[in-house]
Amino acid sequence: MTAAIVIIGSFIYLVCYFIYGTRLERNLVRSSDAAEAPARRLFDGLDYVPARKEILFGHHFASIVGAAPAIGPALAICWGWAPALLWVWVGNIFIGAVHDYLALMVSVRYEGKSIQHVALDLMGKRTGYFFYLIVFFFLIFLTAVFTAILGDLFVNIPALGSAYLWTLLTALIFGILFYRIKLKLALSTVIGLFLLIAALWCGTLTPLKLSYGTWMWIFFFYIVIASSIPVKVLLQPRDYLNSWLLYAGIAIGFIAAVFAFRGFEVPAFAGFSPIIIGGKPTPLWPAIILIVSFSSISGFHSLVASGTTSKQLEKESDALWVGYGAMLAQGFFSTIVIIVIAGFGYTTLLQKGITPDVLNYENWGAMCAEASAHAGLSHVNLFIQSYATMVKATWLKIIPEQWIIALAGVWIASFVMSALDTTNRVARYCFTEMTFPLQNKLSLFKLLTNRWIASMIPAALGIYLAVCINDFLMDTLFHKGNWWLVIWSSLGIINHLIASIALLTGTAYVAKIMKSSSAYAAMIPAWILWITVTAAMIWFFFAIQPIVMSSNPKAGWGMALALITLCMLNFIFIADFIRSRSFRAG
Repeated sequence: MTAAIVIIGSFIYLVCYFIYGTRLERNLVRSSDAAEAPARRLFDGLDYVPARKEILFGHHFASIVGAAPAIGPALAICWGWAPALLWVWVGNIFIGAVHDYLALMVSVRYEGKSIQHVALDLMGKRTGYFFYLIVFFFLIFLTAVFTAILGDLFVNIPALGSAYLWTLLTALIFGILFYRIKLKLALSTVIGLFLLIAALWCGTLTPLKLSYGTWMWIFFFYIVIASSIPVKVLLQPRDYLNSWLLYAGIAIGFIAAVFAFRGFEVPAFAGFSPIIIGGKPTPLWPAIILIVSFSSISGFHSLVASGTTSKQLEKESDALWVGYGAMLAQGFFSTIVIIVIAGFGYTTLLQKGITPDVLNYENWGAMCAEASAHAGLSHVNLFIQSYATMVKATWLKIIPEQWIIALAGVWIASFVMSALDTTNRVARYCFTEMTFPLQNKLSLFKLLTNRWIASMIPAALGIYLAVCINDFLMDTLFHKGNWWLVIWSSLGIINHLIASIALLTGTAYVAKIMKSSSAYAAMIPAWILWITVTAAMIWFFFAIQPIVMSSNPKAGWGMALALITLCMLNFIFIADFIRSRSFRAG
């Protein structure tokens, strides 16, 4: 079963990229290299810097992956492996990848401006301003979560924190070799990968035993500097090299899945409403988007695509490879995660001392959290350990197990770190665009739009939030329980609301501006996503929010207010979309 699924998945993704993807490029956005891309036309050496598509793919891929694709699909197993896999494939190819590609292309056509700016222009100022506020606070919250996760990880594994600092030096050297000395990309890559391996080894020799608070200060100065300096110095080289870690992980996972010849321990369909979020029956639709979350569709991707990536795209024809292709690569990674957990997750928990009566697939989402905690595993670690178990089941067992675990652990940490400073750079762009109405107050406008000030503000807010709620985050993210799943699904609501607005904005562009006869390829997924997000919010409000209210009234009232506000804004967005007459394609 492992071999069949991974081979079928590979075939589906390749066919969809070369057939469906190229049709989107040709008919939906009518991509052309005739006009200069903003990266060349507006070149400033800081943010607008053209990059080779191989390097830009690495940056975009490393920024959007993070740790979420190793968590969402693992939780979605509660419905059985078939629903999880189908949602990843269908949602990823026809909604998520279209969303990412449109966000990138629309931003390029709008001089590299954010998707929020485009929404303000096409759907009205009301939608644009509210969209800006949601995105800005979402980015601050993501900064808090990313720093809290990394801070806890580096405190508990000192060698990992040290290794990452060594990899930053490796990235700087790669940048000098490729951009300054002008070595060929292939040679620079070989040297960079050799130095990357050396950096990981140096990390084990020089572990940094620092406190959580110290790491917060390091993260603050790091993300301010990383999001303010030219992209060629650190962002492009680091993310390009980091992406090779995941390429290696995917390649090893593909080979292991092919040769494992292992059946799945999970039923194809385990039930429509298993116990997951809040210890309550959780319906497959619409709640699956709250569980799978970032793996198949993610609003964060549109922020990266229209934030950093669009300012580095060398020409429009590269957008399909970078925007659509990177999302398909993430979907394939999620496919491997499902194979790993479905085929080896249960065995891994048994090896860790979990008895069969503690865990079953009818309540996988809720019980897996408790079982993993008893075994000393987080959901990410469950994937890492199961991944190593799958590799050991094949001839690849010649690779030492600790190397496989180290590879998987380092790629997760590296991608969270990549996402962290990309998040702050995007927050800088967002904050700068939000201050445009202050242009008549020249002194204040210049102060707030200074790249260092505009980087420090979201960084300080995010780090402060991470420090204040660290204990709560650690309890919920690592000690598991129903609260962890409630927070995960709450983040999914905001993430998919942003995705819905971004896809509606992309649809408005191809329908109103391009007058494309293929606008249905964006219109249909946009409506499906909006309806699903709306249903998920309503279900969450009536099914889960009362549980939060009874457990913690203060948090419950805050969550209720947030949900009501988001739901109201959601209907405002769709009303503005309809009023803009964007639903009329062709």
